[in-house]
Amino acid sequence: MKIVRVTALAAIALLVGIGIGIAKDKGGLGIDAIRGKPPKEAGMSALTEAERLAGKGTWELIAVGRVYYLSGDKPRGQAIFDRVTSGKPGGSDWERIGQVYAEAGENDRAADCFQKMLAADSKDDTGQALVGAWYIRQGQRDKGEALLAQAFQRNPEEVWHYIAAAEAFLGVPAGR
Repeated sequence: MKIVRVTALAAIALLVGIGIGIAKDKGGLGIDAIRGKPPKEAGMSALTEAERLAGKGTWELIAVGRVYYLSGDKPRGQAIFDRVTSGKPGGSDWERIGQVYAEAGENDRAADCFQKMLAADSKDDTGQALVGAWYIRQGQRDKGEALLAQAFQRNPEEVWHYIAAAEAFLGVPAGR
């Protein structure tokens, strides 16, 4: 009986050890990336790990680039945006990068990205509504309403088109 128990405990210990080893091989630093570090060091450690994990995912890379860009390391953020757009960026990639520029108050750059987004998919009524709302926030109501009109014409029952318009006219930051 004692041998069976000892063997069972040894087997459990072995399996736990193997499980820990496998989990560690998966990479991620987990809490060790940030625990006990000063805020800037913790943030940079987390961002470095996020960039590693992002791999080639464009949305993930843009999110990493956003943090670099908006936290003051614009060259590093821009380098990530350039890497994403050097391939075959989709409209959603241009939209996300444009949103970063809008957050940074770089409206000309944001407008350029939004125009590329619309050109990538001229039938994207959701994109038209979001960009239309952005133009309204920028004081370009005619341009904004023209895009909203296209979005409503394509999809007059889309609730998000109306929410985007309401947010813009009522001064509420974009919720998406």
